[in-house]
Amino acid sequence: MRSAAITVIILVSFLSLFLYQGCGGRAGASADIVNLNGEKIGRALLYEDEGGVKVCLSVKGLSPGVHAFHIHERGDFAPPDFKAAGGHFNPYGKEHGLHNPRGAHAGDMLSIEIAQDGTGSAEVVARGATLKEGEPGSLLREGGTSVIIHEKADDNVTDPTGNAGARIAGGIIRKM
Repeated sequence: MRSAAITVIILVSFLSLFLYQGCGGRAGASADIVNLNGEKIGRALLYEDEGGVKVCLSVKGLSPGVHAFHIHERGDFAPPDFKAAGGHFNPYGKEHGLHNPRGAHAGDMLSIEIAQDGTGSAEVVARGATLKEGEPGSLLREGGTSVIIHEKADDNVTDPTGNAGARIAGGIIRKM
């Protein structure tokens, strides 16, 4: 049993290092992800990528299943509900949903799948977003932006939220 626990610790450490190397070596911004109790449960690393900003998210301590995560319009949130983060980041006035013919928000992204052990990671691109300060789609703007994880999957169509449910975790995006 002890050997299995050590193996899991080594595997998690390796995966964290892999995520850091894959995204962290080029990261221009990051967000420490906290849960509804204010406890740190993960991190998002962000960097410029072709067509937008790549977001590399790694979390633990969430309920298993598919959870939506988005970039929200304000870098101002507080547990227990994260509502101060505002709506989805939408500098171009689009509708919500990656499958919406009139969408998508620059903050709309694919969902993250959380394993039975409560861990998950994802690498997605926020199309139309940038880390270049002063540009319309900049995530590094006055008032900030944040990464928010929701309780359910995003249907990728319904405007304005994708029926993703309550906000269960989040972090403010900060320049590195």
